[in-house]
Amino acid sequence: MKAVSIIGMGMGPEDLTARHKAIIERADILVGGRRHLEQFNDIPAQKKPIGKDINGIIEFVRAQSKLQKIVVLASGDPLFYGIGARMADALGARRVRIYPNISSVAAAFARIKEPWDDAAIISLHGRKNDDRLFSAMEGENKIAVFTDPKKNPAWLAARLIEKEFLNFKMCVLEALGNDSERFDWYPLPEAAKMKFAEPNMVVLKRSPLESKPNKKLHLGAPDTWYDHRSGLITKSEIRAIALSKLRLEPHHTLWDLGAGSGSISIEAALFIKKGKILAVEQNPVRIEHIKNNKKQFNVGNLKVVQAELPEGLSRLPRPDRIFIGGGGNDLKAIVTAGAKYLKPAGRLVINTVLIPNLQMAMATLNQLKFETEVIQVQINRSRQMPWAERFEAQNPVWIISGFRKAEERRRKK
Repeated sequence: MKAVSIIGMGMGPEDLTARHKAIIERADILVGGRRHLEQFNDIPAQKKPIGKDINGIIEFVRAQSKLQKIVVLASGDPLFYGIGARMADALGARRVRIYPNISSVAAAFARIKEPWDDAAIISLHGRKNDDRLFSAMEGENKIAVFTDPKKNPAWLAARLIEKEFLNFKMCVLEALGNDSERFDWYPLPEAAKMKFAEPNMVVLKRSPLESKPNKKLHLGAPDTWYDHRSGLITKSEIRAIALSKLRLEPHHTLWDLGAGSGSISIEAALFIKKGKILAVEQNPVRIEHIKNNKKQFNVGNLKVVQAELPEGLSRLPRPDRIFIGGGGNDLKAIVTAGAKYLKPAGRLVINTVLIPNLQMAMATLNQLKFETEVIQVQINRSRQMPWAERFEAQNPVWIISGFRKAEERRRKK
C-alpha cells in the first residue's frame, strides 16, 4: 500500500506551496471537494469527488492506494475539523502523510487582526445541540464558531439574546478565501435579522465588564454575570445552598479558599455587611477575574489575596467561617490549616464533585473533632428541544459542613 498524501488547501490554491503542488502533479488520483478538484483540471490524474458518503471515500482510497498514488485535498488544515484525522484513523497513521496549511480559524483571526491563542473553538456544524457552545460562553472571552446553513449567524445571534449573553459582540466572516469574501462586526440584535453568504463562520468577543447590563446582585446570581473561565465557578444553585450552610452573620470574617471567580465571596457580601471577606486564590488569571467581579458588583469589604494554599493563611485575620471549593490533592492540608485558625464557634463548608475528596474531607474533619453534615445536590436544568423541553442533569455536588460542638451548644442555649 502506497502512503496517501493529505494536503491542506488553506483558503485557496494560492496558499499551496511549491512542495504541495509538486505532490499534486505526481498524483494518479486526486480526491477532494468538487471546487478543489476544479482547480486542477489541467492535471491528468483521475478525479474522485468527496460527497456525503465519507466511509465510501475511505474504502475507495484504501483499495486504490495499493497500486496508485493518491492525494486527498482538504479544506483549510487537514487536522483542524478536517478529513485528515478520519483518514489517519481509518488507514493507520503510518499509511498517511499530512501536509498542513492555513486553517479557517487562523485566517479569520488574521482578517480581524486579533490573536487567537486564547480563543475557544466550537463547531455547530451538524451538531444536534449547542450545549458545548453555551458552556464555553460562560467562561471564555473569545470564541470562534463554525456555523452551518441551519445554525447560521442569525440563528446564533438570536440564541445568544435568548440566553442573555448580551455582553458579546459578533463578527461574521463570509466566504473566506473567495473573491466575494467580506467580514464585519455586528450587535446581536442586528445580526439576528440579517442573511449572510455561505460558507461563513463567527467570532464572538466578550465586551468589557463596564458594558455588561446593569444587574443587581442577588443570591444565586446567573453564572454569566461573573467574569470567569472554563467553568471555574460555583454554579448558581449550588452557590445559594453552600452559602446557606455557612450561616453567615453581618459581623463575620469569611475565608473563601481557592476562590476561583470569587462568586461565593461576592454573594457572601449580601450577608456580611460589617465584617471581612477574604478571597484567597493562587492563579493570577483568576485573581484578575475576582478583582473584575469585585469592581462590577462594588463589594467594598472584599479583599483579594494571592497565595498558594495552605501557605499564607497565618497573615490573615482569624475567620468565623471558611469555604473551600474543592482543594484538589491538597484538600487535607487546606482543611487542617483552616481548622487551626477557625474561631471556636466557627463553621467550615467544603464543596466537591470528587468521591476521594468527599472521603478525605469527612475523614479529616472527624480527626479534627468536628461534627459533620454532608448533602448531595443534583441540579437538573430545563433545555429547549425543537418540539418541547427536556431536563439535563448537571454534575452532582457534595456539600460538607463541619462545625465544632461549641457552636451547637451555643445554638441550643
